[in-house]
Amino acid sequence: MENIQQWLTNNPILSNIIRYILIVMVILVVIYYIRKGLKRHLPNSTIRYKSQKGIEIFGYILIIILSFSYFTGNIKDFTIAIGLFSASIAFTLQELILSIAGSLYIFIVKVYTPGDRIEINGIKGDVIDVDSIYTTLMEIGQWVESDNYSGRIVKLSNAFVFKGPIYNYSQDFPFIWDQFNLPIRYGSDMELAKSIVLKIASETLLDYTKASKSQWESVVKKYYIEDAEVESTLAITLTDNWAEFNIRYIVDYKKRRYTKNLLSERIHKAFEQTNGKVVLASSTVELIKIPSLNVAVNKG
Repeated sequence: MENIQQWLTNNPILSNIIRYILIVMVILVVIYYIRKGLKRHLPNSTIRYKSQKGIEIFGYILIIILSFSYFTGNIKDFTIAIGLFSASIAFTLQELILSIAGSLYIFIVKVYTPGDRIEINGIKGDVIDVDSIYTTLMEIGQWVESDNYSGRIVKLSNAFVFKGPIYNYSQDFPFIWDQFNLPIRYGSDMELAKSIVLKIASETLLDYTKASKSQWESVVKKYYIEDAEVESTLAITLTDNWAEFNIRYIVDYKKRRYTKNLLSERIHKAFEQTNGKVVLASSTVELIKIPSLNVAVNKG
């Protein structure tokens, strides 16, 4: 032990580094046990998650402050140390610094929170975690059609919040507009078809329409945006082959696929009960006449 103490005395720089490492390890251990205690004693998942993240960020800030004050020897030189430190590592650690700044921006501005469905850097998914460096998504889409999970967990650098648009499907207004087309054969009872489609859409989407109205009023008050129509609408376009019914409606962002399937099934069933008055169209080819073909055979 005396030899170790003497060796440390003869190597003050190494001694300071060892003390610094021990201090950082103590801080990290304390943060770990505080987070573990919060996880055990806070039943509310939202409060527990935010508390753990707050302790984590506080720990990082404390380590940074202690690092500068420890090596400069004077807390008054803290701002000078920050400038020198930033200038020396800005190039090599620019992505890391940008990620940390992005995490602070996400938490302060509330760009998105865990549970939101977002699309960022061309990747769509549900946010399942936001830490000081990465945003973690449960991916949606890719080889899986519609809004289904692919099963892949994606980690994105928080720096991406400064590099491009972020599409949030659930913040402020957890509804989206969706649409699909119905081809109706010419000769069908168009008025009957219109009444069937609008009646089924109104009945199926009643709860979404009611819930979205109050939410949309809040959005109009908060942002500079016009008051949009949340009721289901129907537009008809005449094509060369059929009359195309375009149904536009509002739906919960997590139930888009389910709702479209439900509407399709109910509309198709109602059309079948019209006894041929309304018929869905399809691409067909009518062959009027087979041209004659003369083949001459030379016997040589």
